[in-house]
Parts: sequence; C-alpha cells; structure tokens
Amino acid sequence: MADESKIPPALRQRIRKALLVFSFVLLPVTFVYISCPIITEGASQGIATGGLVVFTFLFIGSLFFGRLWCGYLCPAGGLQEIYFGLNNTRFKTGWLNWLKYPVFFGIFGSIAFAIYSAGGLATVDLFYQTGNGISIDREGAYALLYGQIAFITVFALLAGKRGFCHSFCPIAVMMIAGRKIRNVVGWPALHLSADADRCVDCGRCSKACPMNLDVRGMVREGRMENTECILCASCVDACPEGAVGYAWMGR
Repeated sequence: MADESKIPPALRQRIRKALLVFSFVLLPVTFVYISCPIITEGASQGIATGGLVVFTFLFIGSLFFGRLWCGYLCPAGGLQEIYFGLNNTRFKTGWLNWLKYPVFFGIFGSIAFAIYSAGGLATVDLFYQTGNGISIDREGAYALLYGQIAFITVFALLAGKRGFCHSFCPIAVMMIAGRKIRNVVGWPALHLSADADRCVDCGRCSKACPMNLDVRGMVREGRMENTECILCASCVDACPEGAVGYAWMGR
C-alpha cells in the first residue's frame, strides 16, 4: 500500500529532523522527565514522579504507535542524527544489539525494587527535583545531564548510526514490549505497509533508514514489522515508486 500523505516527502523529513533537534535542545529543561536515576530516586521515597508518568504514557503510546517517539521526538535520537554528519556508517548488528535488554531489566528492575522497598507509591509529584517544573534543580544535576550526553556521543561516533538506540536505550525496549503486546492482540495501530509489485530494487529505502534496516528485503519478503523500526517514514519518503507507506488498520 502506498503512502497517501499529502505532505511532500522532503518536507516531512525536514519537519521530523527539526523536531528531533528541537527536542535535544530542550533536554536541559526536560531531562528530569526521562532520567531513570531521578525516577528511581523518587520511587525509593514512594513518589510517582513526572518522569514515571511520562514513561507510563510512552508505554501506552507504543501500544498504538510503536516506536514513533524514537523517530520524531526523542532527544537522544536528535543528538544522534546530528552526528550523522560525522559518522554516517551503518551500525554493525550483533551482540551489541542485545545489550539494551539486560540494561532495561537492570534499570526498570531497580525502579520496581525501589517502589517495593518504599511500600508502594504513596504520592504523586509531577515536578519532583525541578525548579518551577521546567528544569533540574539539584546539586550535580547538570553533571548527570552532560554525562549522559557524552555517553550517547560515544555510541554515536564509534558504533555508527543510532548506535545508542540499538545497543543501550532502555526506553526502546519498553516500547518494543508494547509493540509486541499489540502484535499479539492485533488491535489497529500505526505500521508500515508495502506493495512488493511496485518495488524496483533501487535500495533507496534501505539507504535512507536511520536504523540501518534492510527495508528493501523487508518489502520483498512481506515482513514490514521490525523491532528496530522507529516509524520515521524515511523509507516511505525515499521510495520513488510509492512501494512503502504508512497504514493503520490490520497487521
């Protein structure tokens, strides 16, 4: 099924990349809401922080939109795509691609244990550890922020395109789990669809994919669902024949 969007392909990708970069620029303001250490700290005090609420909404969103967050709004994704200009090599899949799973269980297990140790979540503080609700307000907070930026930078520059997403990001695993649940149940959700008859094997879709997926092979084999797909539509907009598109109903 071809994508019937009226948005010009180049414009959609410019908008997408602008949103990602803007999300990264806002990271000093929003960091507290996606910081696992701060969420865990609040949970250990029986506090449901704003970050925990954000994580909950990201998981619920993944039940219907997969990893769309990664493709359009993730600040770490924005930083990595900025680095495409320095290292645009393909991420080499292998054991590193599985590293994010033990990372996920370690981090989210710590959050669960913190909640258990506190006897549950007794209060909600959406602005925990913030100044006026829009920034981190604690000693050493920016060291934590810049440390994470440096960590993502290492993956981006050494591992290749979206290396951090592939190998370390626990939020990615959370959304993969949500997508797996959706696929088992089968309710309508955003996904990629393809018409193999339109494919001319030019390979532009695979070349455009920021997650280094073999989109051409996916089209040819009729298996458009992939845990690493971030639904960014780069392949949709790169295809000259309209062989790949967004769809909502069905699998």
